Amino acid sequence: MKATPLVALALSLMPVAALVQAPIAQAQLFVSSPIQAIAPNTETLYLNTNVTVEQTLQVGAATNLNGRSIPAGAIVRGRFEPAKGGVRYVATAVEVGNQVYAVNATSELLRDIKDPRETNTGAILTDAGIGAAGGAAVGGILTGRVSVGSILGGAAAGAIIGNTTAQRVVVLEPNQTLTLTSQ
Repeated sequence: MKATPLVALALSLMPVAALVQAPIAQAQLFVSSPIQAIAPNTETLYLNTNVTVEQTLQVGAATNLNGRSIPAGAIVRGRFEPAKGGVRYVATAVEVGNQVYAVNATSELLRDIKDPRETNTGAILTDAGIGAAGGAAVGGILTGRVSVGSILGGAAAGAIIGNTTAQRVVVLEPNQTLTLTSQ
């Protein structure tokens, strides 16, 4: 008689045990939004296109990264790395409070331009002045006198050569936003 209740108990538990052992399909969805990161510099940065520069950015707007909520103001750790035609920002970590999360995100290409510090009016006038002095010196040596033509020719050459040889840099304005996309 005692076997009957045990058999009944075993039969009643069997469907539950079968459910526990049955494989359950699980899917985990990781949705990542681009990170809008802000360069917190107060002055314009001029980045050489052949140098890697460590730089922290700040998250500008709250976002979601691999299922984690990243609030505005979080710190983005990374660096500007040389790339063909300019530089890219490569993020390696995001710091939220006292937690640091590894990330692999990059910015769009930040294109290089002629260094505006070397191509503004003052720089061109300086180059023209140097060229004019050089033209006057060459004219004086070759002809024994300084002419207006040699001065003007030297000034024109100085302005053209100075503008042509200006270094190429990437200009990062204060509070400029960079879009970082998870890789």
